[in-house]
Amino acid sequence: MELRQIRYFSVLAEELSFTRAARRLHVSQPPLSFQIASLEAELGARLFDRTSRSVALSAAGQAFLPHAQAVLARLDEARSHVARVASGLQGRVQVGLAGSHFLGPFPQFIQQFRRQRPEVELVLHEMKPSAHVQALCDGRLDLSISRNPLSDAQVSAALLWRDPVVAAFPPGHRLAGRGQISLAQLHDEDFVFLRLDSSPFAIRLFDACVQTGFAPRIVQQVVEIPAVLNLVAAGLGVALVPASLAMLRADSVCTSKLVFPAASRDAPRAGKASAPALNGDVYVLWRSENTVPAVAAFKKLLLDWAGGLPL
Repeated sequence: MELRQIRYFSVLAEELSFTRAARRLHVSQPPLSFQIASLEAELGARLFDRTSRSVALSAAGQAFLPHAQAVLARLDEARSHVARVASGLQGRVQVGLAGSHFLGPFPQFIQQFRRQRPEVELVLHEMKPSAHVQALCDGRLDLSISRNPLSDAQVSAALLWRDPVVAAFPPGHRLAGRGQISLAQLHDEDFVFLRLDSSPFAIRLFDACVQTGFAPRIVQQVVEIPAVLNLVAAGLGVALVPASLAMLRADSVCTSKLVFPAASRDAPRAGKASAPALNGDVYVLWRSENTVPAVAAFKKLLLDWAGGLPL
């Protein structure tokens, strides 16, 4: 049994005229008659009662009609489903991110994306930043929201938004209230840090201090930036944090911009390279070979949306 035969039968059952059905199907009457006869032979029953003046559904034809219509309806559904998946309107996108990204601008995009693509299943995986790249390469993630701009043969990256690093102090700290400081001015401070074993961003901050001429004296390590800010507010030490997240505790944490002069009285010892300007810029990472339409659509909409954010 061919789909063509089912379609011909369904149209003839609606028109009850070989002439009109052939015209609607854009075929001549002989092929139409042949296909109906072949279908009847396969089913072992006459589907139409024919006279010289009329065509009517037989009892067998009436019984077969709802089945034929259901088959064609399912075919239309399948065609529509395939088209929507191919255009990125349906599908599944798995995104890895750290818990701190739920506190930045990213949730605004999630809300917008859900409105634009309600049939795309969006799965968010909160996980350690250090695990993102392996999860991408293993296919467990489609995209990663990360402050680690890794890019190689397997993983590509694109900037979403800028986020400079600032120094955070508890109220009453000797440096609190200064508009800007150099990194070297923190060399004698106690630090609250993100866990070095789970955050490439934390490693970058640590290395910047070392390049400036001192190893930060870490008194506490935690997993998420909000915890860092809470401990700074409690007076456990100072911290280096992205400016956007420092604003979450603006009521109880003071911040200063970090400046990196080529040379100053706070410059590192001779023979030490000056630390580069620090940033916590946020990137989207994806597996270079990933061609899933829903993932491509998500990435494009995310980059378009991020392009409209204030710098």
